[in-house]
Amino acid sequence: MVEINIFRRSPNAITVEAGHVLFSEGDIGDLMYAVVEGQVTLSRGGHSVEEVGPGGILGELALIDHVNRSATATAAMESKIVPVDKKAFMFLVQEHPTFALMVMNVMAERLRRANEGRTAGQ
Repeated sequence: MVEINIFRRSPNAITVEAGHVLFSEGDIGDLMYAVVEGQVTLSRGGHSVEEVGPGGILGELALIDHVNRSATATAAMESKIVPVDKKAFMFLVQEHPTFALMVMNVMAERLRRANEGRTAGQ
């Protein structure tokens, strides 16, 4: 999985406790999240589909296609995350073209796994 470490020193990082739900499947989304420390579990229909650790992102589709969340994101342990809104996302895409490529790479990896019926780590 691609690591996006541009958020490591972000002043916007927050700490969430284990079990904290960042978003639920079906929610309307207006943020993506970058994991700086810890781990977040993505699940669909109550089944884990991916573990996102440091350098990983989640919820990026909400900033691109404005469709309801396709998964639930739950902190698997105490985690440090950075919420990223549409304005910050667009700034990063414009100012750091490699950021956009990394996000596309993450999305492509997830799509390939979904098409193959695999979960992350298989």
